[in-house]
Amino acid sequence: MQRWDRIEAFVEVVRLGTFSAAARHLQVSTSHVSRLVSQLESQLGVQLLYRTTRQIRLTDAGELYVTHCRHLFDGLRDAEQAISELQSKPHGTLRLTSATTFGERFIAPLVNEFQVMHPQLDVHMHFTNRAVELIEEGYDIAIRMGVLKDSSLIARRLCERREYIVGSRDYFRQTPPPHTLTELGQHRCLVGSRPYWLFESHGQRREIKVESCWHGNSGPALLDAARKGLGLAQLPDYYVAPYLASGELIAVLEPFQHHDTAVWAVYPRHRHLSPKIRQLVDYLVEHIHRMLSEGGI
Repeated sequence: MQRWDRIEAFVEVVRLGTFSAAARHLQVSTSHVSRLVSQLESQLGVQLLYRTTRQIRLTDAGELYVTHCRHLFDGLRDAEQAISELQSKPHGTLRLTSATTFGERFIAPLVNEFQVMHPQLDVHMHFTNRAVELIEEGYDIAIRMGVLKDSSLIARRLCERREYIVGSRDYFRQTPPPHTLTELGQHRCLVGSRPYWLFESHGQRREIKVESCWHGNSGPALLDAARKGLGLAQLPDYYVAPYLASGELIAVLEPFQHHDTAVWAVYPRHRHLSPKIRQLVDYLVEHIHRMLSEGGI
């Protein structure tokens, strides 16, 4: 470290032309700079500078030495610039997982837009309705729905998400719509990958396990069953919005709708969050509502 300080003092004296200018740049005293250069000359066993009261001039050895030293400092500046760019531009491989339908319809187009802007980034997207272990399975970001479990992960809200109990007009021609949660026992219920339905009653979250005549782990299949009058289903807004608007499906039990079922971007807690994660999450937050509106929600 002492040698590096001496070299830096010598290079700055040559670059700026005087010991005092070099001292101001390095924020030390002029005598300290003079002492460092003298120590460097003693260390090398050669004189690097001719000193007069008016100017300094390089010796032949000094000319040779400063040429090589400049390469060191140019390399240092290049290294610092590379680190700065590394911290500002997304790079490397980004692994993202999301629930299938929401991810395919709304997240993937935004991630694709982001990669167009950052072609140096490699993106791996995995769509599954399984609860992925983010860190253990090596993912950078997970898009998760509903109420989050307590964890050490960081979560940013992307958008609201509402779940509706819906049935078709044909279904309600045969069976009167329910007005209370206890009346669900009188209905044919269609159950997806979650074994319960989520409600809010008297300000409290309620999970109700319903008796089902239909089971499936596919949102589109569940939607199709509800549209064909097989029974009631609980589905999020991005599935049912167009059918509620057209009147093909009818929402019931809306006073019991749970109001904290958002969509979240979840990622591990890091002291220095990488640009690829930070900037992609920022992009999703900024543009998700545009994508939802284009999808009719």
